[in-house]
Amino acid sequence: MNLDLQKNRLGKRLRASAMLLGAVCMMLPVADAQQKPANALRSVLAQIDAAAKNFRSAQADFQWDQYERVVDNTDTQIGTIDFLRSGDTTEMAAHVKKFNGQPDAKEVVYKDGVLEFYQPAIDQMTVLHAGKNQERFESFLTLGFGGSGSALEKNWEINDQGVETIDGVQTVKLDLVGKQASVRSMFTHITIWMDPTRALSLKQQFFEPSGDMRTAFYRNIRYNKRVAASAFHIKTTSKTNTVQK
Repeated sequence: MNLDLQKNRLGKRLRASAMLLGAVCMMLPVADAQQKPANALRSVLAQIDAAAKNFRSAQADFQWDQYERVVDNTDTQIGTIDFLRSGDTTEMAAHVKKFNGQPDAKEVVYKDGVLEFYQPAIDQMTVLHAGKNQERFESFLTLGFGGSGSALEKNWEINDQGVETIDGVQTVKLDLVGKQASVRSMFTHITIWMDPTRALSLKQQFFEPSGDMRTAFYRNIRYNKRVAASAFHIKTTSKTNTVQK
């Protein structure tokens, strides 16, 4: 294979890995000219609160499109994602299967305040400990998946942008601006399309100060179905290099 082509593909894979890890590690301006009345937003958040109480698990197929403004290019990752609620904690596992249409493999698992990011191609595991930031980690990771309306309100300035139908489901479109400066430095704002009756997100868009943007689509959602415990366990090798963050 042409060496330049190999380098180009490797570079894209590394950028995609960095995007995946960066988006998971950190948590998220436009004001709508026709903003909904506050009581309408309050009603939506109350509906999400009620749905969150019934949330136990979710599984979905995802497509993550990462747009880089400087090179005017979009990289696409495809895979599956699992969420499992146990008491007041939520576990998350993302399994990347394809990158730009080619077979690829990456694993991300978050549980018990620890995030693991495994790259089989280089046999490396990156481990991050949430520590005192665990609440922020879980708020970000469960954004649109089982999180309560109260948690949304606690962490984000919310602009209700009305309703929109996605894949036959009526969603509420909410634009979020992080209340913490560290969040706004990474994402100027995030837009999510939520099914408030199940506390599930069907689409998300993350807007970065650089002009880059990540769009996530979640389809074939399995709600409150049994999730295998193995989904939250990453298999490594005896030679795996572990990096602590």
